Amino acid sequence: MNPANLPFDSETMLAGLRTWVECESPTWDASAVNGMLDIAARDMAIMGATIERIAGRQGFGGVVRARFPHPKQGEPGILIAGHMDTVHPVGTIDKLKWRREGNKCYGPGIYDMKGGNYLSLEAIRQLARASFTTPLPITILFTPDEEVGTPSTRDIIEAEAARNKYVLVPEPGRADNGVTTGRYAIARFNLEATGRPSHAGATLSAGRSAIREMARQILAIDAMTTEDCTFSVGVVHGGQWVNCVATTATGEALSMAKRQADLDRGVERMLALSGTTNDVAFKVTRGVTRPVWEPDAGTMALYEKARGIAKSLGAELPHASSGGGSDGNFTGAMGIPTLDGLGVRGGNGHTLEEYIEVESLVERGRLMAGLLATLE
Repeated sequence: MNPANLPFDSETMLAGLRTWVECESPTWDASAVNGMLDIAARDMAIMGATIERIAGRQGFGGVVRARFPHPKQGEPGILIAGHMDTVHPVGTIDKLKWRREGNKCYGPGIYDMKGGNYLSLEAIRQLARASFTTPLPITILFTPDEEVGTPSTRDIIEAEAARNKYVLVPEPGRADNGVTTGRYAIARFNLEATGRPSHAGATLSAGRSAIREMARQILAIDAMTTEDCTFSVGVVHGGQWVNCVATTATGEALSMAKRQADLDRGVERMLALSGTTNDVAFKVTRGVTRPVWEPDAGTMALYEKARGIAKSLGAELPHASSGGGSDGNFTGAMGIPTLDGLGVRGGNGHTLEEYIEVESLVERGRLMAGLLATLE
């Protein structure tokens, strides 16, 4: 089966993808994410998949697991793992409207990662229409919480991956048309400063500002960044009344490293910041962590298979390890052959200018179909 002969059509794919993109699904809005999962589940049910819904927990949306008909159903096969949550709050569609400008198409979550999820379905759809039976059974797992570190579904992803031979992750492709064969380690931290209140006008000196201490610690955290391990504070909340010295301030920090040992040292440095200064307590607790994923022989063999398919389609397919986490961190670290970055090309993810390159829908759809058709 030559994937170049499958009749992928970018306009048809865009029409289907638009419904997904215009169904906004920010991580923290469980009902919105579940609404998006409803649409995906319906599309896959129409394709003949057996749909299972797994209830959410910790305030997040649920999970959809779809198994497609296959003579070897139940045996180890291929897992396609994608997330349906986005970083864009409901209402972003009014600012980042669906629009097509030449080879670019814009919309919230279109690049990260609804475009990749949708082309994966289209690849399965095209193979089925061609009456082609893949060597291995296919399972799709769509999850609700990747954008906040996958705190509620890591166990489901790892359990499903362990039942399969390969994991394909249609996160956004690299700008050079490349794919991802490894990812850096990432740790999240919760920050809390606790001071002493007072009236900011009448008795200012009697108070101890949690905001001041949080600001001091933010500068200290940023200054810890090196080439081996980066640190950043991305969320800060503090105070309630401007005429009160703030009693509490909270924040969230992120650390990233190419090697696990560097991240482990970074974690130690962050936790060591806990203590009391000028009567203000500062507490650092560890949040969600993604392990480093370093490519092994299995992942590189999977990559070589993909590179050969891309070459037959007239394209080069470079590879690299990437910063920024994905659920491929978990499956790759488990030693299961994992190929990430199989989704669309585009740019400006997590911004109000997020877009995809339209032509990549078909190009990456064919690559995905080629992998599904040949992996055994």
